[in-house]
Amino acid sequence: MKKVIVLILLAVVAYYLVDVFSQIKFGENRFQGENVRDFYLDKSKNDLHVSNSVTSIVVNFRGFDTLGEVTVLFLAATALGSVLYRRKAHGEAVLFNASTIVRSGAHLLFAPILLLGAYVFIHGHLSPGGGFQGGTIIATGFLLMLLAYHDYKVSHGVLTWVESLAGLTFASLGLTGLILGKTFLENFLPIGTINDLFSGGIIPIIYIAVGFKVGAELTGVLYTMLNEKEYKKS
Repeated sequence: MKKVIVLILLAVVAYYLVDVFSQIKFGENRFQGENVRDFYLDKSKNDLHVSNSVTSIVVNFRGFDTLGEVTVLFLAATALGSVLYRRKAHGEAVLFNASTIVRSGAHLLFAPILLLGAYVFIHGHLSPGGGFQGGTIIATGFLLMLLAYHDYKVSHGVLTWVESLAGLTFASLGLTGLILGKTFLENFLPIGTINDLFSGGIIPIIYIAVGFKVGAELTGVLYTMLNEKEYKKS
């Protein structure tokens, strides 16, 4: 059954890829004298109502490429975790102790770091930052706790669910656009008023999903690295 579902999904993806590439007229002058910079700046401001032009390019104009980047990050994190994870004869990782100052500082800064990361990817369409930056900040918060507390645990089950739901949200937004007769990842929501938090259509939603996905993936890698276990043959 799983193989049938995978084949169906691959067939759907292949169909839309062929359909999209068949409609591209390579070599055609699409800007009619207008340079690329002015095109993107104008579209970001007037069509998408997004203050951060870089965000509109990354998430909307080249959103399919960004989806590929997130997929590569997922595969890299999975491969690295598989390589680093090895069983130890006693089944425990090497423990280390941090000073009281480090533990107190980590406990105090953990929540603000998570809030900062969330702020960065939620406001990615309004100011510098975005999903990748915000997710990385969140991962550094967990890294601080892992360095401070040798017995700090991170649930791989929770990370897997967060990562999966974030990736599903990203892909679902693109497929919804196709169902509504638009292109993959084309905006289909109200764009709101420029410089407002609820503006930009699907762009802030995608960046929030990317933020959660990147944060979960990097946290999983860091946890695996710091709890690396050596395998000893008996």
